[in-house]
Amino acid sequence: MGAPPVKEGVRDGLAYTLFLPAGDPVAGLVIVHGAGSRKENHHDFAEAARAAGFAAVCFDQRGHGASEGALDGRVLEDVATVAGVLPEGPVAVRGSSLGGYVAILAAERMGAFAAVAVCPASAAQLARGLRRGDYGFRADVLALEAFLAAHELEPRVGRSPVPLLLLHAEGDEQVPVAHSIALDAASPAPGTELVVVPGGHHRSVQHDPELQARALAWLQARWRAGGRRVNSARSGRA
Repeated sequence: MGAPPVKEGVRDGLAYTLFLPAGDPVAGLVIVHGAGSRKENHHDFAEAARAAGFAAVCFDQRGHGASEGALDGRVLEDVATVAGVLPEGPVAVRGSSLGGYVAILAAERMGAFAAVAVCPASAAQLARGLRRGDYGFRADVLALEAFLAAHELEPRVGRSPVPLLLLHAEGDEQVPVAHSIALDAASPAPGTELVVVPGGHHRSVQHDPELQARALAWLQARWRAGGRRVNSARSGRA
């Protein structure tokens, strides 16, 4: 285990943990967990990101962990809110499953230079699970259903300049790998990359140290390639 998080706090009801490198960060990174998960489950990636020179923040989405309220239509605003605890400068976002869906949508809105999505869920799949009661988190079902209906990924990816790294286990039993293949085909952004991992399952990719290192190296390459877009959504942060 690495050093403990530099800071734990709450912003606008969102509980977060912040990891800072020893020197000036390469960039900031917002880490978004999946349905029914929590920020602590992604501290391993945050520690790896800090070791690679990133400032990284994990947070509990609403309806999860120590955050207030229910998951609703504020999901993208919440990512931008949490990004505000990072040092000033460029930012990227990484998410898994539901978090991958949110990360892809939030990236362009918050001026991110890149996004990593691990086994990203689709809006239709998330809506079906919500209606069936598959998820154990607190949700404003009507508000979240309306958000999902208005935010399908493929058409938005097809218009987005933000490069994506899509990591997906071929054996994913929850989100078909075909979804990431379709997103890769839809993206017009230079630098977008798809990595299909043989075998595995829905949670195997996100905690694999080699794949975590690959994601961080890809983020560094996107930054060096000219993805120097300062996050305008954070310019007025407190």
